[in-house]
Amino acid sequence: MYHFFVKPEQISGDRAVITGPDVNHIGNVLRMKPGEKVLLSAGEDWEYLCGIEEITKEEVRLTVFEENRDVRELPASITLWQGLPKSDKMELIVQKAVELGVSRIVPVETKRCIVKLDPKKAENRVRRWQAIAESAAKQSGRHRIPEVGMPVSFREALKEASSDQVRLIPYELAEGMDATRKIIEEIPEGSRISVFIGPEGGFEETEIREAEALGFRPVTLGKRILRTETAGLVILSFLLLKLEN
Repeated sequence: MYHFFVKPEQISGDRAVITGPDVNHIGNVLRMKPGEKVLLSAGEDWEYLCGIEEITKEEVRLTVFEENRDVRELPASITLWQGLPKSDKMELIVQKAVELGVSRIVPVETKRCIVKLDPKKAENRVRRWQAIAESAAKQSGRHRIPEVGMPVSFREALKEASSDQVRLIPYELAEGMDATRKIIEEIPEGSRISVFIGPEGGFEETEIREAEALGFRPVTLGKRILRTETAGLVILSFLLLKLEN
């Protein structure tokens, strides 16, 4: 069954309405008809089973048949601060991070980043990544669409993340897995968590020291050297195992 996102005000009693780009997708791409059923999410842990009443050029009007509480979001807010990778690796990272429950993804320009985005190119890329995040949220049955932010510098990212209760930065010279396991196990439910991932080539040691000075905790992801598109998914999997109810 197809799954769409709406704002809370678009659902009222037993009536709902879909507007925006999904209208064309429903009517002209999926070629759906009145009487067909869809699922709606409105940004909280409720899912709405609806039937299409009418499709116009501007909106899709629906009847709400059922409201079901189904908690699929993690009991923590995770921001993935991803060092800008080469080529289209960011698309894979966004897609899989959304499937694993991340709340927000922010591209970060670090010292070893090869990719440099000017403002216009950055806006286009972020629009593309946000569309991928929405598609992944629909596919994985999430109730919220994670935000993909505009690229920021490493220092800007550190400053913004410094208020989060848990701040993790995977680093190949961090202590062993026992120390990482202990850090993960101590994370309380409801935490705001920031995870920093380096680009190809990883972080420079000066960046690690700068992060440590602000309370970030280096962790290991094992004895093997992981690619940047793998590292974030591994630590998100660690967090999912700890946090998933």
